[in-house]
Amino acid sequence: MKASIIATFFALFLTCTYATKEATKNNKKAKLSVPEIDCDIKAGKIINPEFIAKCPPGCQDIKYRVYGTDIYASFSSVCGAAVHSGTIDNSGGKILVQKVAGQSGYRGSFSNGIRSLSLPRWRESFIVSEGKPKKGVTYPSTLEYSSSKSSPVKAESKKSAQDIKATRNTDTSNASEKSPEQADSFRKEYPTSPGPVPTTQVTTTTLKPTTTLEPISTTPKPTTIPATPSTTTTITAAKPRPAVHRVRDIGPSSVHPVYSAVAAAASRQVQAAQGRGQNQAFRGTSPYASNRNIPRATTGIQRQEPVAAFRKPAGSPVHLALETDLWKPGSSLFDTGFSSKEELNPKPLEPISQGNPNCKVDLSFLIDGSWSIGKRRFQIQKQFLSDVAQALDVGIAGPLLGIVQYGDDPSTEFNLKTHANSRDVKNAIEKIPQKGGRSNVGKALSFVNKNFFLDTNGNRGGAPNVAIVLVDGWPTDKVEEASRLARESGINIFFVTIEGADENEKQNVIEPNFVDKAVCRTNGFYSINVPSWFNLRKAVQTLVKRVCDTDRLACSKTCLNSADISFVIDGSSSVGTGNFRTVLQFVANISKEFEISDTDTRIGAVQYTYEQRLEFGFDKHSTKQDVLNAIKRINYWSGGTSTGAAINYASEQLFSKSKPNKRKIMILITDGRSYDDVRGPAMTAQHNGVIAYSVGIAWAAQDELEAIATDPDKEHSFFVDEFDHLYRFVPRIIQNICTEFNSQPRN
Repeated sequence: MKASIIATFFALFLTCTYATKEATKNNKKAKLSVPEIDCDIKAGKIINPEFIAKCPPGCQDIKYRVYGTDIYASFSSVCGAAVHSGTIDNSGGKILVQKVAGQSGYRGSFSNGIRSLSLPRWRESFIVSEGKPKKGVTYPSTLEYSSSKSSPVKAESKKSAQDIKATRNTDTSNASEKSPEQADSFRKEYPTSPGPVPTTQVTTTTLKPTTTLEPISTTPKPTTIPATPSTTTTITAAKPRPAVHRVRDIGPSSVHPVYSAVAAAASRQVQAAQGRGQNQAFRGTSPYASNRNIPRATTGIQRQEPVAAFRKPAGSPVHLALETDLWKPGSSLFDTGFSSKEELNPKPLEPISQGNPNCKVDLSFLIDGSWSIGKRRFQIQKQFLSDVAQALDVGIAGPLLGIVQYGDDPSTEFNLKTHANSRDVKNAIEKIPQKGGRSNVGKALSFVNKNFFLDTNGNRGGAPNVAIVLVDGWPTDKVEEASRLARESGINIFFVTIEGADENEKQNVIEPNFVDKAVCRTNGFYSINVPSWFNLRKAVQTLVKRVCDTDRLACSKTCLNSADISFVIDGSSSVGTGNFRTVLQFVANISKEFEISDTDTRIGAVQYTYEQRLEFGFDKHSTKQDVLNAIKRINYWSGGTSTGAAINYASEQLFSKSKPNKRKIMILITDGRSYDDVRGPAMTAQHNGVIAYSVGIAWAAQDELEAIATDPDKEHSFFVDEFDHLYRFVPRIIQNICTEFNSQPRN
């Protein structure tokens, strides 16, 4: 008997030991497991602050958006960022992700086959590294997702969170008996109102098995309890706790109009919730709470309806009101951040559009509103414009566009600063009515040249100006002169002609070959001929590609924004201090006529006597005001006159560093004959592409001035007898520079 008892206990001991070992093995295996995520999962969807995950193959795809470089906005695809950073390649692999604070100015770049986009700011960031665990750090074996993904209850059950909680209370009979950890689990997952919750007797009949959540750790799991024919549910208030919001603050920034649809949807759900009943068992003291959470007789599993919690930065009146009652009549979703979109719509939030940074152009569409086009084709034209706006990706860091409609007279429908995203542009296009009249394209081009590309209308200066003219057939006026003036103003003109004149109709065309006379280059790049209005949509991508190819927008370069100009200034003793200041004023008067920046005209200056001194180089100052200030600071040197050596010095120190696409212009100012030879240095400089202007005062030698100047001498060489008369040459020099520029071949 004793032996059998001992044997029984020994057998139980071995069984328990084996079970313990198996459980330990399972736990160890669970700890070592790495969760897998999809390519489209964004870091902001995952709540865990640090985790290791495994990315699948094929994440090197443009559809998985990435924002930033090295440090990525949490709106980015986790696996896409890992590929961009070089942590993994397109075959996938394990990665370590760490959440960090939000930033301002995420920089876009192209790396490892992925183009990351720039972003002005975002509320949260993350960094990606090789998926090796750190010592002493325990990583989750399952990831916790934000509310739109965290619930394990499938969409088809659609059981509301409060119904689940009520059913759980049916099983336990008293919510206050829950452990604090379990209670916190529910409070983290579902917003609650502060204050005590009254005890309520509710009778419900459940005819089907009821699914409920068993809160374990922070991840709810479904359990099933048998159906009961008649159950009395007693809901007793747990210890009062303040309302817990899961939404992160993102600061006081206003919500972009792109979220207006979300606001409208949420508003409708609030109104529906407020009208369903009077029972407020789950909504604290708020008189506007809905009865959606009350178990109803013979309804079984209740339909889950989206409930969104919003939060305003602390200290604001709206925030204080929402802490008391999450749904107040008239409260606006615009005031409460971005949190509702994930609750109301599974589609993730898009950041405010910045536009395509690789297509930063200012566009004017000249659309044909004449009677000849007809109403049907006018609608096709508007649809074409909408498609182009969508393909361009309009935004403040990318392309901006406005529309001018022409008939007898042109008029602006909207300008560059009116709309800052493609959606608003498309909505505005839909509302454009047809003007009627004739097809006066020349008058429309003159209007655009004088009135459209102005700073007050949103012209950005650093972006190329582009005018795209849509013509049904042919214009009813001449376009050549108006186009020439527009091109000289730096406007790149494109023509899209639809159903042009056939052989029998060409006799009716006022200006033959009007397209070639209008566009910036007659090489086919600036003109698209569409044989039928019904083929117009096929031209969208071709037009967008050409417009965004800013390197080929030849008319963006004007005589005022495409040169490297070097002033070579005589600082010899014969000039004197007072006259030297007059020379500097002459230099400043010429400089201020040009558009000065790193990418436009650049200015440099050399002062010489027997020796030479670089006052400032082309890359020293990038704004007009900085250049003018630098000219004022030049100190008079005094000494001899070695003009030839000064020309060589300017060639070596300035023009050798000139950009390939810049016109090299030298303006030399002297008051006397040089002590050295000027012909050889001048010829060498001109051979290297330098356009030389010479300005002589008082005792300057005419033969040397002509030798220095580029041919023809009379257009590049000037002489004045007194320093005070220098100002007279400023407009002539500017005019000659522009005339020479505009006379270059256009093909």
